[in-house]
Amino acid sequence: MNIVTVFAVTMLFSCEGYLSETQEINKPQKMPVGIAENFVLKYTDSTKLKAVVSGPIYEDYGNQKFPYRVFPDGVHVDFYDDNNQKSVVEANYGIIYLDTELIDMQGDVVLKTHDGKQLNAPQLFWDQQNQWIFTEGDYTFTSPDLNMKGVGIDFNREFTVVSSHGNTGTAVVKESDSTSTK
Repeated sequence: MNIVTVFAVTMLFSCEGYLSETQEINKPQKMPVGIAENFVLKYTDSTKLKAVVSGPIYEDYGNQKFPYRVFPDGVHVDFYDDNNQKSVVEANYGIIYLDTELIDMQGDVVLKTHDGKQLNAPQLFWDQQNQWIFTEGDYTFTSPDLNMKGVGIDFNREFTVVSSHGNTGTAVVKESDSTSTK
């Protein structure tokens, strides 16, 4: 009986060492299903070019529960409006979440519009489905007639609808040429 007990305890402890190794082997690995260099992805709507997303390295993690694509060495996005005018966004890092159609751009994000406006932020999101761009972090915005800084801003991709959450800045105000008499 003692020999059986010693044998059972020995088996239990020897299996315990293999358990952690087995768990490590069965752990899901975050390996991309594909890696591409000098990647370019074009978004169209009814054969009209809407955006071009590109980067030097592209990693596809479409095999994960929440699939995504990563641009670890930087991302460049060209947006085209209905008049085919191009605005540009560049960032040090980008990630596209496939299920939510959200692009997260991080690190020295710079957005330049076709008409001379510029937004700088540490992080910027582009909601592809709703054609909406936003950040909840710090930003600076400059244009020919407006300079402002703040925390949190969102806008449509044409910059025609803008909502800033908290800001300070300066604006150029044109005086009226008409004179009034009493």
